[in-house]
Amino acid sequence: MATDAKKKDNKEVRERKLVTKKEPIPQLSSGDSVKVSMRIIESGKERLQLFEGVVIKIHPSADGGNFTVRRVAYGVGVERTFPYASPLVTRVELVRRGRVRRARLFYLRNLSGKAARIKEKRLSKEKLALIESAGASVNEETVVPVVDIDTPVVDAPVANVENTVAESTTAVVSEESTRQDE
Repeated sequence: MATDAKKKDNKEVRERKLVTKKEPIPQLSSGDSVKVSMRIIESGKERLQLFEGVVIKIHPSADGGNFTVRRVAYGVGVERTFPYASPLVTRVELVRRGRVRRARLFYLRNLSGKAARIKEKRLSKEKLALIESAGASVNEETVVPVVDIDTPVVDAPVANVENTVAESTTAVVSEESTRQDE
């Protein structure tokens, strides 16, 4: 009887895996602040639990790899490793990009307070414009969408540059001439 119940549980788990749709995980790097939503199943009930912290390690491998997130909760450092391919990881939000010079940030374990903060990676005006044109406004609380920044957006219609340049130069010339007249 125990084996029948076990088979039934395994079948239910397989069905849940097929039904669960996962959002794509954004391109992460060490030092990024992320929010990871994880499905927790306790005594037959299912809920989502958020884990917010800093990515301290990324381990790529053939099975998809995993990433480790660190946070300090009530004065105690907590690290949790999440597999990329896990069906229990439902969503990963990129809160902010961090500017670091190492791939493994284990030195954060020995730091506390302001010393453990990581500077934010600032984007250039061109990259900000590209992200905004993709449909997201960029501010401190915005989650950065998964966008390949190196490729230009091709969907926008191409404007006639010669006419706009000519119009703007005539407007500047007319403003200067009115200033000189005064």
